[in-house]
Amino acid sequence: MKKRQREFDIFNLSFLDIISCGFGAVVMLVLISKTGDDISIAGKEQISDLLNTLIILESSINELQQRIASQSAAAEQVASEQQQIETTTAQLQSQLQQQRQQQETLADDLEGLALVESTLKQASTATPKPTNKERDEEVGGIPVDSDYVIFIVDTSGSMQQIWRRVSSEIINVLNIHPEVEGFQILNDMGKPLISGYEGKWIPDTPGRRKSVISVFEKWGDISNSSPVEGIDVALRKYARPNITTSIYVFGDDYTGSSYDPVIASITANNSSSIDGKRLAKIHGVGFISPGTTDRFGILMRELTKQNGGTFLALSL
Repeated sequence: MKKRQREFDIFNLSFLDIISCGFGAVVMLVLISKTGDDISIAGKEQISDLLNTLIILESSINELQQRIASQSAAAEQVASEQQQIETTTAQLQSQLQQQRQQQETLADDLEGLALVESTLKQASTATPKPTNKERDEEVGGIPVDSDYVIFIVDTSGSMQQIWRRVSSEIINVLNIHPEVEGFQILNDMGKPLISGYEGKWIPDTPGRRKSVISVFEKWGDISNSSPVEGIDVALRKYARPNITTSIYVFGDDYTGSSYDPVIASITANNSSSIDGKRLAKIHGVGFISPGTTDRFGILMRELTKQNGGTFLALSL
């Protein structure tokens, strides 16, 4: 029996199943591939936005940090200025208290000034005296028992402005010493008014007094507003153990440094090496003028106290 040849049909059921599955797989791949592309693009846009936001935030943070640093520096400066203001306020309060104390002291000095000046003016008027009358020991609180008188005068610029008043007081003090053996006038550096009498006494006669005052009124030597040098010269060159001497220091300011060492040094030099007695009485006449301080008064009050003298503060 002859075998019948079997016909081959490519479009059978199995073939269709394979084709369907393959087509489905292709469709799935296409869908998956497009979905992945969409997610990638969206992610890139989000990352770009996040980076921009991060940059903006970092810039804002830097700006805030700079503002904070600037405000902190300003706060520190304000605190420092406040501390300086408090310190300055405390110093001004202390100075104000010192000024009040100085005013009280000056008020005490000026309280007896009228009596002293009145006495000086009365003494400056020549009046006949009985020959048997003894010389007064004190006039207006100023001892006048010395045979020799030395004037030490500040010749600085501030004193030159009131020179006529200074000359008047020199005359007044001379007039309350009507009977002296000799006198001398030095500036506060120790330079004599008349160089020819350096180291010597000027003879005390009415004519000599008048001529010396005439020269004094035109005196214009420069000085340093410190009587220390002048007092030292007066004690070394003029004061002697065997004579009675009074030193009058005229000034309106003191430019030296410490008080205590100066006072101690002058007081120590103002004693005889033989018997330890005082060589001279040291008096002070202070002129209160605008722009000057009270340093001269502080120095001379204590210096005159320790050297048997008197301090007078004269207003202008």
